[in-house]
Amino acid sequence: MAIGLDSKGFADTLVILGAAGIVIPAFARAKVSPVIGFILVGLLVGPSGLGALVGDYPWLRHVTISDAAAIEPFAEFGIILLLFSIGLELSFKRLWSMRGAVFGTGAAELIVSGLAIGAALHLLGQSWTGAIALGLALSLSSTALVLPIVGAGSTVGRLAFAMLLFEDLALVPIIFALATLAPGMPGSSGALIGVLGTATLTVVAIFVGGRFVLPRLFAQAARTKSPELFLAASLLVVIVSSLATSAAGLSPIVGALLAGLLIAETDYHNEVEVITAPFKGLALGVFLITVGMSLDLRLIALHWVGLAAATFGVVAVKAAVTLGLLKLSGVRNAVAAETGLLMASPSETTLIVLGAAAQAQLIMPSTASFWQTVTAIGLTITPILAWLGRQAARRIEQRTAGDSPEMAIPEEGPGTVIIGFGRVGRMVADMLRAHGQPFLAVEADIDAVASARREGYPVLFGDVARPELVDRLNLGRAKALILTMDDPVLTVRLTRRVRGWVPNLAIIARARDVDHAAELYRAGATDAVPETLESSLQLSEAVLTDLGVAVGPVIASIHEKRDELRKSIKQVAGLDREPRLRRARRKDNVAGETGG
Repeated sequence: MAIGLDSKGFADTLVILGAAGIVIPAFARAKVSPVIGFILVGLLVGPSGLGALVGDYPWLRHVTISDAAAIEPFAEFGIILLLFSIGLELSFKRLWSMRGAVFGTGAAELIVSGLAIGAALHLLGQSWTGAIALGLALSLSSTALVLPIVGAGSTVGRLAFAMLLFEDLALVPIIFALATLAPGMPGSSGALIGVLGTATLTVVAIFVGGRFVLPRLFAQAARTKSPELFLAASLLVVIVSSLATSAAGLSPIVGALLAGLLIAETDYHNEVEVITAPFKGLALGVFLITVGMSLDLRLIALHWVGLAAATFGVVAVKAAVTLGLLKLSGVRNAVAAETGLLMASPSETTLIVLGAAAQAQLIMPSTASFWQTVTAIGLTITPILAWLGRQAARRIEQRTAGDSPEMAIPEEGPGTVIIGFGRVGRMVADMLRAHGQPFLAVEADIDAVASARREGYPVLFGDVARPELVDRLNLGRAKALILTMDDPVLTVRLTRRVRGWVPNLAIIARARDVDHAAELYRAGATDAVPETLESSLQLSEAVLTDLGVAVGPVIASIHEKRDELRKSIKQVAGLDREPRLRRARRKDNVAGETGG
């Protein structure tokens, strides 16, 4: 049957596509998360927004969505695609390495948060069965929002993903447990064991079957060179896997995650990730629009005190529990604080559990409606909580980054000292680490310090423009000083000062150009590396290699050209003799190579 232009379903589709076309570029330009934009659009065009005025202004039906339930299946599919894409970025090896965090911290976070919230609600008059149901529901966190905000690659993202994965796995057992608590429904441990057994067999079947079927399926799709067929195969895998886990009693998003993990082990994961990305973003936007539409501004205005108190209480309890558990497991304070706030809001799956609790008559329909509104508010403020978490982490790092350098530098010396930990400094640090050389970095940008510390780099916060900081770096016992700052004047001044203090220290400095390199040599640098010349040499090496010239002669000629350029720069600087330290080292190297 053809869809007419006046069809409500067709109009809803246009509204959604129009919202995506406006929200994503507009909020990206303003450097604001599109999550907020989609929720605001849902609030604006939903039943409690402009949709409420359709009776007075019929033309508004073309730009509003009056039936939120009609687009909920698309929102659920968006969440499934989101978990599928997360699975593509992982591997079974990485997932297995996270098992301690998933079943340790993840389980503890869900149980402790649920008990704390449930106990508080029971003290406020809720029956103990209803308090358990509400505690478990509200302790869940949003996979659909948290992971797109933070990603799964950072330390915070990995911790959040571990906890969210356990919550997704626990969703169906929670719903089944609530059903056994229903009035007149005797508990059945045998039935629970049966459900878990069926679910386990289904997961094993998907895993084993996917190992054999998926490589052949995608190989056939790739041979056709048809993007449409490749997309169809990808969606087929997601749908079949989700239907299988759903039929086994698990959440369909578990099946989507398994599908992504299986495809990630094949040679086709990059193509699948690229071809499904637009659908994931659009479907996630639909889900966020439904969240906005579930907000009833009139209800919020009438009960804003209770709703605000309930939202704050849930967020505070979950943040405190998560932060405390992460600190007990040895996570840094800044990372624990950021993760705690990020995971503090309720989840889209909270709505599912609330519905199951109401259906089992554990809570009243009015109670379920109240907490559904709290959940919608919590989802709306998730980006704000994420921002607050980043700010809290930054403040904690800033407070602890100013630790006394004497406390951080060994008495025997810091090894190599890197001043400036941007792109260049990080690369130098990686090479030193690869060759087992100890080093210590100093950086004046607190955000860069926080990021580097999360990744395990030894970085001190401080401004080397202050002489007292340089005096405390114990450079007299250092092996080398590397200056990578993008500040030519400070680099020269620091080189001159350190050279006057430590005459035999190797000082290697980043230079902008030949003139800056000559100035650094005059200031006492052992080596000055001009960016322009090094990029030219690397380009020449690539060209000669691609032309078929043997690698050995190419490298030799590059080294010869580098030495020639270095000598010419020193001549410009008025230094026609090599520094004593460098000449002595070269003599030692030659003696070592000849055995003398």
